[in-house]
Amino acid sequence: MAAASTTTPLDGRVALVTGGSRGIGREVSSHLAALGARVVVNYASNPAKAEELVAELASRGLRAVAVRADVSDPAAVRALFDRAEEAFGSPPHIVVACAGIMDAKYPALADTAVEDFDATFAVNTRGKFLVCREAARRIPPNSGGRIVTFSSSTVAVLPPGYAAYAASNAAVEAMTRILAKEVAAKGITANVVAPGPVRTELFLAGKDEAFLERVKKTVGRIAETTDIAPVVAFLASEASSWVNGQVIRVNGGVA
Repeated sequence: MAAASTTTPLDGRVALVTGGSRGIGREVSSHLAALGARVVVNYASNPAKAEELVAELASRGLRAVAVRADVSDPAAVRALFDRAEEAFGSPPHIVVACAGIMDAKYPALADTAVEDFDATFAVNTRGKFLVCREAARRIPPNSGGRIVTFSSSTVAVLPPGYAAYAASNAAVEAMTRILAKEVAAKGITANVVAPGPVRTELFLAGKDEAFLERVKKTVGRIAETTDIAPVVAFLASEASSWVNGQVIRVNGGVA
């Protein structure tokens, strides 16, 4: 009888995950590593969380490095990709643009401060633009490259209090779908994952129990990060080679 294969789906692949040390990004980093990828865990401001994840993965025999970078800074994004290549001897094959912020005050558009609007777009939109631009330049052609950006199901639901946040993510969806057409000839795909309510610090900030109960009545429960990461893993895998330019709303039917 032939011996069972010990290879995993992402063996030999380098994955870069922005916002990869916390929330959904942390689960994505862990999941891709478990599938064999060597993972670059990007973080913005909390080295302890990132190094904790890298150590936890190492304890399981998985390879990862933590790299600090402000995704809204072009030079920092270039340096992030440089560091990925230095760490693993290859440009990233998989780039997951997960870093994002939300205004926990949930202001009406009329009450949204320009500074808060700019901060939201700096990370959510400009940051993903810079990461996608570098990915399109750096992922080796015909290597089965994968770009996955994160949006939000608020783009479909359009709830009051989310004007800047939803708009910043709507821009990401449009940008990614265009990018998909531009990189297709290189054998690279670009898709969007747009989660609904997920139990993370980002989602829970500023929300009371009454709000959470209303969400549960609509979709049955608040999702966990483990509901989202497998969708990213599919889009990062060879199995998704004919999925390109899609927005996948992982939200339990909320929209």
